[in-house]
Amino acid sequence: MSDSEGTAGGEMTLAFELDALRQFEDPETVFAEAREWSRAVGVVANDTEAVSSFVAAHDLTQDFDLGDRDIWLTMEHVRESHPAPRYVFVGTSPEDRRIADATGWEFRHPTTVAEKAGWELSQSDRPAQSGSGPLDRLRSRISAFFSGGSDG
Repeated sequence: MSDSEGTAGGEMTLAFELDALRQFEDPETVFAEAREWSRAVGVVANDTEAVSSFVAAHDLTQDFDLGDRDIWLTMEHVRESHPAPRYVFVGTSPEDRRIADATGWEFRHPTTVAEKAGWELSQSDRPAQSGSGPLDRLRSRISAFFSGGSDG
């Protein structure tokens, strides 16, 4: 789906930081649907072994060659080797935002991406994403009740 000449379909190269991709309920669907409108899709992190394990466990096709580079060099390398009109980096931390800004990528948070793409975030990550205030606890209890997690 990706090539070095930039002739593949899609308007962007899309990179997920490993912790960001872990926040999605169904990483396989995220990758499959992202491929419909992206030239290249992949996972990046400083821990390349963790990326390889995650990619293998979820049967994802990684378009990026991570080698033994840190995430900063990986992002630069991906940008150079996957031409596209846009480069979008989905991350979770202030460090991820700094990496995106320094390497010329648009930064997006998983909650924003999930909302726009119609992807579900995993239940275990939702409270951390949205906070732990009273409204969040109420939403969690209502969700648990309707999913059979409570008898009343």
